[in-house]
Amino acid sequence: QVQLVESGGGLVQAGGSLRLSCAASGRTFNTYAMGWFRQAPGKERVFVATITRSGARNDGSTYYADSVKGRFTISRDNAKNTVYLQMNSLKPEDTAVYYCAAREFGMVATTPSGYNYWGQGTQVTVSS
Repeated sequence: QVQLVESGGGLVQAGGSLRLSCAASGRTFNTYAMGWFRQAPGKERVFVATITRSGARNDGSTYYADSVKGRFTISRDNAKNTVYLQMNSLKPEDTAVYYCAAREFGMVATTPSGYNYWGQGTQVTVSS
């Protein structure tokens, strides 16, 4: 089992940047595909980005939602058991609670049901 703790959220003006971090417990972090999702008030939780587990055929590959492609970057540091989400050129519509998630088996997934473990979330608010 793995526990996930997000940090780095906050209030930022449109056009600004934030970097979210997700620290994972456990010694098998590198075996999990990791993802970021977000949930705006009154809306469903939606996919933002994901990165494959180490040792996968497409090790280190990343995938993004169209709405964030070119602005957000997901990365992982297996030595630190941490996954990051660098968010640039933020827009008011990026405002949401951002969740980190871990997928224990298989390749990457872009739906919440594909992930086994979740963090508590961190609030990101982008003002216009």
